[in-house]
Amino acid sequence: MREIKEIAKAIREAERIVVFTGAGISAESGVPTFRGKEGLWKRYRPEELATPQAFARDPKLVWEWYNWRRELIAPLQPNPGHRFVAALETLGAQVTVVTQNIDGLHKKAGSTVIEEVHGNIWQVRCTKEGTITENTQVPLPEIPPHCPECGALLRPNVVWFGEALPQDVWMRALDAASKADLMLVIGTSAVVYPAAGLPENTLAAGGRVVEINPDPTPLSGTVTWSLRMKAGEAGRALAEELGLNI
Repeated sequence: MREIKEIAKAIREAERIVVFTGAGISAESGVPTFRGKEGLWKRYRPEELATPQAFARDPKLVWEWYNWRRELIAPLQPNPGHRFVAALETLGAQVTVVTQNIDGLHKKAGSTVIEEVHGNIWQVRCTKEGTITENTQVPLPEIPPHCPECGALLRPNVVWFGEALPQDVWMRALDAASKADLMLVIGTSAVVYPAAGLPENTLAAGGRVVEINPDPTPLSGTVTWSLRMKAGEAGRALAEELGLNI
């Protein structure tokens, strides 16, 4: 496939690569998407579960839902899409993963520089002190959980509807996108802003952008290459072309 060869050549030539991923890459590992046919929001109203107001109103209900999601995600493994992204680091380029996903699968696959713009479901944050810690207990022994230091409620360290992205993470993601020679946009609907605007920063700075998605998105008409493939399929094809073992 001509496009695969062209993209592989661009990857080899790039010194700074940003991989921007969305729900589509993790769906292939079994993580339910929010906007697909089987999306989680088809069964739950987001305002009942993923807003600061919902947590203030009923932290137990919110945590029961997040505990269920953690139990669902815990046994899942990275797929060839995640493994391809991690393997890019072996080529010598500076690789930054910017992900909208909160499932931790990029870390599990071996990627080392990951900017999680929507947070991480395996982290908790103290509502009083703001301290962030990792918590991988499945199931949680206490719902809702409390801070072992001060006794205040803990909340999932994720970005809820109506909340701003974590500023430090967002600034690093923006900086990486603006300096990238090449951005791979994998499995994102390109509708959730401000993260969906990152490819525009790469293009504006003279970089090239590859979209990997089985369906067209608002981004499709502006990118350098658009592959109508799933993340795992494209990952396998590019890895083979590049001689990467995934």
